[in-house]
Amino acid sequence: MDIVIATKKHNKYAAIICDTIAESAKVRGTGIAKRTPEYIMTKLENQNAVIALDGDKFAGFCYIEAWDHGKFVANSGLIVHPDYRSLGLAKKIKKVIFDYSKKKFPDAKMFGITTGLAVLKINYELGYKPVTFSELTTDDAFWKGCQTCKNYDILTRTERKMCLCTGMLYDPNDKKVKEESEQNHPYNKRVLQRLKNIKETVFLKNKNK
Repeated sequence: MDIVIATKKHNKYAAIICDTIAESAKVRGTGIAKRTPEYIMTKLENQNAVIALDGDKFAGFCYIEAWDHGKFVANSGLIVHPDYRSLGLAKKIKKVIFDYSKKKFPDAKMFGITTGLAVLKINYELGYKPVTFSELTTDDAFWKGCQTCKNYDILTRTERKMCLCTGMLYDPNDKKVKEESEQNHPYNKRVLQRLKNIKETVFLKNKNK
């Protein structure tokens, strides 16, 4: 298994990347911003992505997005093909693109929004911390990307303050966060699961009124 910086030569995988992301969201029943093969290709051609390959077979993917003129960076579209799940590949991909992002954007704050507990766990172990949306990018282009998510009405209803997704942030200038990320402290899955359940109860209940 190889995890490499993607380039133009990987354009042939753009369609399967998009299909795998969409199918995963459908199975989980979660909202997700849709990606097109053309958009994925721009990430490949600009070397703003990593791809995992088992020989010539697609295994996983994740890409970089820069916002607010490079002040914020997001590692988005993390996906592992069904044939390669439960092998720890997602964590390996995330670590590669996390390190690559720090090298390419050394002063940027890295952030993400997700409903997946597995991604929350990976981010937490890398040094991200849960934050409110107000601490994330204010770039309208980022939030417009949520328009294709089925929960977009929740985001607009709360004036972009919160949604079913949890916001997470890694600040390279935060000494405390860097020190904590180097320590082997436990990840409290129950706390974040409870937070997720509360959000779903509150927001989906109001949505169905």
